[in-house]
Amino acid sequence: MQHQSIQLAPVDNLSHVRGHDDIALLEVTIPALLKQTVKTFANNDAAVFCDQEIRWTYAEFDESVDTLAGGLLELGFVKGDRIGVWSPNRYEWLLAQFATARLGIILVNINPAYRTFELEYALNKVGCKGLITASSFKTSHYADMLAELAPELATCAPGDLRSKTLRHLTTIICMGPDTPPGMLAFDDVMASGRNVATSRLDAISDTLDRNDPINIQFTSGTTGQPKGACLTHRNIVNNAHFVTLAMEFSDTDRLCIPVPFYHCFGMVMGTLGCVTKGAVMVVPGEGFEPEATLKAVSEEKCTALYGVPTMFVAELALPNFDSFDFSNLRTGIMAGAPCPIEVMKNVQALMNMKEVTIAYGMTETSPVSFQSNVDDPLEKRVSSVGRVHPHVEVRIADENGKTVPVGEQGELMTRGYSVMRGYWEEEAQTADAIDAEGWMHTGDLATLDAEGYCNITGRVKDMICRGGENIYPREIEEFLYTHPSISEAQVFGVPDDRFGEITCAWVIPKAGTEIIEQDIVEFCKGQIAHYKVPAHVRIKDALPMTVTGKPQKFIMRDAMIEELGLSVQDTA
Repeated sequence: MQHQSIQLAPVDNLSHVRGHDDIALLEVTIPALLKQTVKTFANNDAAVFCDQEIRWTYAEFDESVDTLAGGLLELGFVKGDRIGVWSPNRYEWLLAQFATARLGIILVNINPAYRTFELEYALNKVGCKGLITASSFKTSHYADMLAELAPELATCAPGDLRSKTLRHLTTIICMGPDTPPGMLAFDDVMASGRNVATSRLDAISDTLDRNDPINIQFTSGTTGQPKGACLTHRNIVNNAHFVTLAMEFSDTDRLCIPVPFYHCFGMVMGTLGCVTKGAVMVVPGEGFEPEATLKAVSEEKCTALYGVPTMFVAELALPNFDSFDFSNLRTGIMAGAPCPIEVMKNVQALMNMKEVTIAYGMTETSPVSFQSNVDDPLEKRVSSVGRVHPHVEVRIADENGKTVPVGEQGELMTRGYSVMRGYWEEEAQTADAIDAEGWMHTGDLATLDAEGYCNITGRVKDMICRGGENIYPREIEEFLYTHPSISEAQVFGVPDDRFGEITCAWVIPKAGTEIIEQDIVEFCKGQIAHYKVPAHVRIKDALPMTVTGKPQKFIMRDAMIEELGLSVQDTA
C-alpha cells in the first residue's frame, strides 16, 4: 500500500493546495461500513479492553452493537434523537458509538472532565433525550452530579425523568454494577435488546443517509458557550478512512488507543479508523496511564500507537521503559500540540515507531486536514503537520480573504467533504465559521511551503492549548462572571514546560467586595473541568484596554511571563 495519499504542492506560488482524488470517497453510513467490515473480517480481533477484560472478534462486536441498538429501540429512541455519552474509555462507550449510528440517533460526546455547569449546558443545548453515563471516573462522581442537577431522579421511575433543570432528558443509562435511583442499568438495556430482530434494525439503517448528522462534538470556538459541531456519517467515515490510509493500515494492524473516545482523536481517527480497515482497537484503560499503555502495546503486540506529545514524553520517562516489547510497533499518530524534535527522535528510535505520523485538524473538519506520510523526513515531521489530505482543499488567506504567496503567514481555511454540517441551532455562528464559498475559517495562523507542507504558526484568536486540550478563554470568563464578587475577568494562556500552555485569570472585584486569589480557584473547582481551572489568578484594579475598550491580552500575558520569570525561550 504505497503512497495512496501523496498530496499536491502549491501552484503559481500561492498557498492553495488540493488533495488527490484518485481514491474514491466512501459513500456509506457508519452501520453499512461496519457490516461490510464484519462480512470480510468476522473472525478477526476487533476490540480489546484491557482493564475490563473484554475481547471481541468483529462478529462478536457487531452482535453486541446490535444488542444495544435493540435495547435503545425498545426504550423508544428514534432517528434524530440525541443521546449523550459521558464516560471515560470503556467498552460501553464504543458500543454506544456504533449502536446509536445503527438507528440514526445522534451521538453527543460529553467530555469526561465536565462538571455540573458544563454538563447542564451541553445536555440542554442539543436537547439530549438520553444519557449513557459511567457512575464515576477519578474525581468525577457522575451519578452525584446528575442527582444534584436533577433531584427528581430520587423518586422518578427509570426512563421517565421529568426534570426542571435538564428539560429534554428522560432516560439515563448507567454503566457498572450499581445503578443509582431513577436510572436504568446498562446491562438491563442490553438484555432487553437481545430479542429484537435484526431485520427491525436493518429496516431503520436502510433509511439512513450518509449526509445525515450522526455526531455532535462540543467546541467553544472563541466566543461564548460551547457550540455543538454537527458531523455526518460521510464526514467522519471518510476522515477515519484517510487517516488510517496515510499510516498504510490494514486488517493486520493493532492500534493502541489511550487518547479519549469523546474527542475525534479517539472515536474518529481511532475506533472508526480501525473499522474502515478491519484493524484491532486496543484500549489500555479508562484514562491515560503511561505504564498501562506500554503494557498494552507490549502484550497485545500493537503495531500502532496514538498520543499527544506529553503522553509520549510520560511513556519515555517510565523507569521500567526498557522492560516493554516494542518490536511490533511501526506507526501511529502524534497530534494535539507541536512535537519537540527530541521527542520525535526518541519515539522513532526507542519505541520502534519509524513510521509515526503527525496530524493536524479541528473538530469542525472531522478532524484531520493535514497529515505526514510514513516516510516523510524527520525534519518535516517536526517542523510541519504534513500535507493536505485527499479530497480536501486548503488555502491560506490574509485579512482581506486573499490567498497569500507560498511561505507567507495567514489564516488557514479548509473546504471539502470534511467540513461539518454546522453548529447545532447556531445559524449565525455557522455562517461566521463557514463562508458562502464553503471555506471553513479555522482561526489558526499557518504557512505552506513550496512542497505543500503546512506549518501552524499561531492562532488568530486566543485559544489556549494545554496538553492537547483546547481551552477557550471566553468560556471560562463567562463562568467567572457568575461569581457574585467579580466585576470583570480576562483569561489567557502563558507558557508551561509540562503542558505547553496553562491558563491565567485577571479579575477585578466588584465595588465594596473583597476576594483573594484562592477564592477564585475554589469557586472553579468542581464546576468546570479541572484543566480549565486557572493555574494563576491575579486580582487587579484595572485591565489593559485599547481606546475602543478591547482587552489587550498580550500585555497581560507579557506581564505574567515577566512576573513568573519565564525566559524568552519558554515563550517561543
